[in-house]
Amino acid sequence: MSDLMPDARSPDTLPSTHSATAPPAHAEERVQRSLFGEILDWMLVPLLLVWPISIAITYVVAKSIANQPFDQALDDSVMVLSQQVIETNGKVTTRLNGPARDFLRADDIDNVYYLITDAQGRIIEGDRDLIMPPENALDDATHPGTVQHRDTILHGADVRVAYAYVDLRSVAEVNAMATEKIAPRTALVQVAETLEKRARLANAIIKGVILPQFLILPIVLALIWFALSRGLSPLSELQQRIRARRPDDLSPIEAGQVPEEISPLVGSLNDMLARLSLSMQTQKRFIADAAHQMKTPLAGMRMQSELALRQTRQEDIHRSLEQLAKSSESATRLVNQLLSLARAENQSQENAPFVQRDLSEFARNVVQDWVQASFTQRIDLGFEQAEQRLPVLCNPLMLRELLGNLIDNALHYTPVEGSVTVRVRAEPQTGMAEFAVLEVEDTGPGIPPAERDQIFHRFYRILDNRSSGSGLGLAIVREIALQHEAEVTISYNPRSTDPEMPGSLFRVSLHLLKTAEADFR
Repeated sequence: MSDLMPDARSPDTLPSTHSATAPPAHAEERVQRSLFGEILDWMLVPLLLVWPISIAITYVVAKSIANQPFDQALDDSVMVLSQQVIETNGKVTTRLNGPARDFLRADDIDNVYYLITDAQGRIIEGDRDLIMPPENALDDATHPGTVQHRDTILHGADVRVAYAYVDLRSVAEVNAMATEKIAPRTALVQVAETLEKRARLANAIIKGVILPQFLILPIVLALIWFALSRGLSPLSELQQRIRARRPDDLSPIEAGQVPEEISPLVGSLNDMLARLSLSMQTQKRFIADAAHQMKTPLAGMRMQSELALRQTRQEDIHRSLEQLAKSSESATRLVNQLLSLARAENQSQENAPFVQRDLSEFARNVVQDWVQASFTQRIDLGFEQAEQRLPVLCNPLMLRELLGNLIDNALHYTPVEGSVTVRVRAEPQTGMAEFAVLEVEDTGPGIPPAERDQIFHRFYRILDNRSSGSGLGLAIVREIALQHEAEVTISYNPRSTDPEMPGSLFRVSLHLLKTAEADFR
C-alpha cells in the first residue's frame, strides 16, 4: 500500500500519546526568588518574632521569682506583728513600742505601711490610708493565722499587701465556742510595701538573661549564614559542572555527587537529556535519510537535462523533457511529504488547538477532493457514510492530511479498474468508551503480516513493489494518529475476491465524544 511507515509497539496497532482535551491555561509567571533568601527568611522571621515573646515571658517569670522572697519577708512581718496584738478587758490593743515601730518601717528603698483593726473594723494602730481587704476576703476570718496577699494602690504607688486575721480567744474559749457555735473574736493585721525592690530584682534578672542574648544573636545569625552557604554549595557546584559542559554533551549527570535532596532534580534532568538526545538522533537520522532520498530525483533531473542538451532530434528532446518532468514531479512530491511530516511531528495542541468535528461530514469532504484523481487513474473511489453523527475532537488540518495520505496510498497501489472505499462507522466497545472508526480499503496487492510492523517507518518500502513512492505517507499517518490518541490497524480487505490481489484495510479508531458535548462548527 501507500508510502509505508511503522509502529514500534505492535504490528497492527498504533496508539497516540497526545491528549485531545483543551490545552490548560498558562499559569501566571512567578517571580524568581533566591533559594538562599527563601530559607533565610523562613529561619530569621520566626526567630525575630519569637525573641520578643521570649523576653516578655522571661519578664513575667522574673517578676514571679522576685516576688517570692519579698512576699516571705512580708509574711514574717505580719506574723511578728500578729504576736503583738492582744485583747485586754474586751478591748484590742498592741504591745508595740517606739523602737519596734521604727524597725518595722526601716527600709532604705521601699515605703512600709501597716494597719491593725478589730473585728468591727475600728482602727487600733497604723496607717489609716491602707484600705480594708475586699469583702470576699472576709471569709479568711474563719481561718485565723493564714497569711493572704493582694495588690493595691496607696498614695499613688503600687503596693503589695500581706494580711492575716489574729485569733484573740483563749484555749478554753475555743473549746467552748466549738460546742456553742459562738462567733470568734479576731483582729486584722496588714503590712504593705511599695514594689521598688521587686522591680529592681526583676530588671536585674532580665538584664542577666537578655544581655547575653544580644551577644549570642549575631553569632547565631553568622552561623546560620555560614551553614546555609555550606549547605547550598552543592547547587553551585552542580551549576558549574553543567556550565562547563560542551554544547553537544548530553550524557547523564552523575547523581552520586549531589545531595540526596537534589537527586530527584538531577534524575529529571537526566531524563530530559535522554529525550533530547533521542530527539536529536532522530532528527539527524531524518536529515540523513531525506538527503539520501533527494539524491535520486535530483540526479535523474540533472541527467535528463544534460541528455536533452546533447540531443538534436526533436523526438529525443521531447522524451528527455518528459522524463525530466517525471523526476521533477517525484522530487516535488518528496519535498511536500517531508514538509508534511515535519509539520506533523512538531504539531501540538498549544499551537493548533483541537476542535470538534462530525467525522462523517469531514471524511465526505476530503473524499470529494480525490474524486478527480481517481477518475484520472480509472479507479472507483466510493464513500460509505455513518448512519448517525460521529463527533470527534481533532486538528482538522492534520486529520485531513491523515485521510488524504491513506486515500493517496490506496489509489497509488490499486491497479486500474480497481476500487477504493472510504467508510465511517461507529464501533461500540466494552465499558463506557466508544470509537468513531475511519476505514480505507482497496483492491491492491495487500500488505503481508510480516511487513506490517515496518511500513510506518520513514522511507520504508515493501520489497518487490514496483510502484513508485517516497515511503513517507504512512509515517505522516502515524505521527498524526499519535497526536489524536488514535489507534491504527491494518488487515487484508475482507471483501476482496481475488487471491492475487487481497487488498488492504486501514482502520483508524478515534475517541467518540458524547452527543451532548458536541459543538460542531
